[in-house]
Amino acid sequence: MATTKGAIVTLLDAEPRQRLERGTINAKSRIFRDTAAVADGDFDADGDVVYLAEVPSNAKIVSIKIANDDLDGGTDSVVNVGLYNAKQSFTTSGAVTYSADAVIDEDAYATLVTGFQSATGFTDYAFEARDINKVSNYVWEDAGLPEDPATNLRIAITQTATVSSDSAGDVSIIVEYTEE
Repeated sequence: MATTKGAIVTLLDAEPRQRLERGTINAKSRIFRDTAAVADGDFDADGDVVYLAEVPSNAKIVSIKIANDDLDGGTDSVVNVGLYNAKQSFTTSGAVTYSADAVIDEDAYATLVTGFQSATGFTDYAFEARDINKVSNYVWEDAGLPEDPATNLRIAITQTATVSSDSAGDVSIIVEYTEE
């Protein structure tokens, strides 16, 4: 009979016992919930953004559930779910500066989602584009940053198409994440 251990269980069994990175086990679970009222004309052009949540860069995402009203009277809307900088500018060790609200990785969590073409119940996008082996990533790692900027990052949806018959409506988000 074969047995297989996960990476963390392997570290727990090691002698001497290995120190685990923060937020991996015995972490505090946090929830961020919000609703954005999207006005008619505010999410109908390629590049339009709706900021939905803000989480610490050293958090670990468990789920990103998004529900929406019909924001597209037709079938044009195609959306990415990704990460943007919050309000504090930062510069990475590679000398890349991210100003407030700057895009970091617009499709870190989901790519080319068509669900916004009609009303949709809560759907989890945390692993639509992210590989399941990234379950222990920090948010800064999901963003592709070389190190933790020690600031907050925003989860946002970005329109990637021109919507010819956009509609006003709500977009709600529930983000579950862990941190120490």
